[in-house]
Amino acid sequence: MDGETDLSILIRNLAPELHPGEYVFCSLKQEAIPAGVEPVAMIRENEGLTLVLSRGQAEQLGISFTTRCAWITLMVHSDLEVVGLTAAISKLLTDSNIPCNVVAGYYHDHLFVPSVDALKVMELLTSLSASG
Repeated sequence: MDGETDLSILIRNLAPELHPGEYVFCSLKQEAIPAGVEPVAMIRENEGLTLVLSRGQAEQLGISFTTRCAWITLMVHSDLEVVGLTAAISKLLTDSNIPCNVVAGYYHDHLFVPSVDALKVMELLTSLSASG
């Protein structure tokens, strides 16, 4: 099933979902994911393997991290080639001085924002969706 490409439909149907807990970005020098690690997301970079993990798992396994994030999934099924959705979210959060790391999955976009801003971001996304 193809995702939605109409930006106005996407905005109206964001349906943000806040996952429980905190999530962290970690960088490991090895090429393989260590045994027992269950990342939410990962990407290989020249400098190392970036993993997004639950904070609890990172602490339990002794993996260092710096930033604590909330994970918000936009439940609308967006097409990977849609133009403007990330820009609309970025503008919304930029105007509120809230940083955001966006990870696109096949079906949904996932936002990682500072934990302290999670509820504010949920309010902003809900308001954007209602005005769309």
